[in-house]
Amino acid sequence: MARETPRYQPFPAQESDPLLGPRYGAKDSPLSRLRRHLRTEVNPRRGDLLLICCYVITGLLDSAAVFIWGSFVSMQTGNTVYFGLGLAGLDETQRWLKSLISIGSFCVGSFAFAWFHRLFRSPRQRAALALSFTLQTVCVAVAATIVTLKQTGRDDLLSWKIAVPLALVAFQSSGQAVTSRVLRFSSLTSVVLTSIYCDLFSYPELMSTNAIKDPDEWRRVGAVLGLLLGTLLGGSWAKSAVGLPGALWTAVVLKGMIAMAWLWWRGADETERQEE
Repeated sequence: MARETPRYQPFPAQESDPLLGPRYGAKDSPLSRLRRHLRTEVNPRRGDLLLICCYVITGLLDSAAVFIWGSFVSMQTGNTVYFGLGLAGLDETQRWLKSLISIGSFCVGSFAFAWFHRLFRSPRQRAALALSFTLQTVCVAVAATIVTLKQTGRDDLLSWKIAVPLALVAFQSSGQAVTSRVLRFSSLTSVVLTSIYCDLFSYPELMSTNAIKDPDEWRRVGAVLGLLLGTLLGGSWAKSAVGLPGALWTAVVLKGMIAMAWLWWRGADETERQEE
């Protein structure tokens, strides 16, 4: 009788497992889950609400900055007019120089924040958006610290105590505008209202019920009301005892809250990415 060939017996599971790395089917480590969470692309749905909050911050900072420094830090149209008046010799103050600092810082910030988002696999990753607003928060916090420790008045001449905070706040404000492009809400730049007013009142069915149902119209109304609310808050801070530092620190809190919101924002699933 032929001798039966013994069947191959695999090693026990504990001996065949790799020496390094988790076993098959094991749960991911907390670090792996965190990385995956941060790399997930966010769902832009409802992201317009955060951009409307950015309009509140814009109104807050611009109203306080114009009242104290005489220059905008977000809306660069007004700064361009101030700069042009200074070049024409019609402005004997240093407001045109402050406006030039703000314009230059905003332009550099636009380049920097756009480049920053391009470093990520997707510019809409949670990590990209949260880090962007964290950087914005840090810029405003540094400016607020300088203004708090080295307080300046409305009639003070241009010095580093004004130039540095002004440049930092203008630099970070461009991050909001870049975010509107990243989320594909290009109309909600969070820094200007001229185009918003035009789109709002040139809507073909403005006087019909369709206007109430159109989400774009509600976004435009929200942008106007948000900027107005921020302006009222900024003006109130500027004329109070806390002055400009109060407005800046309030912006720090609001920016920080938006940065935290992006960390827990709903992610986009595969079907949503394919539809886009």
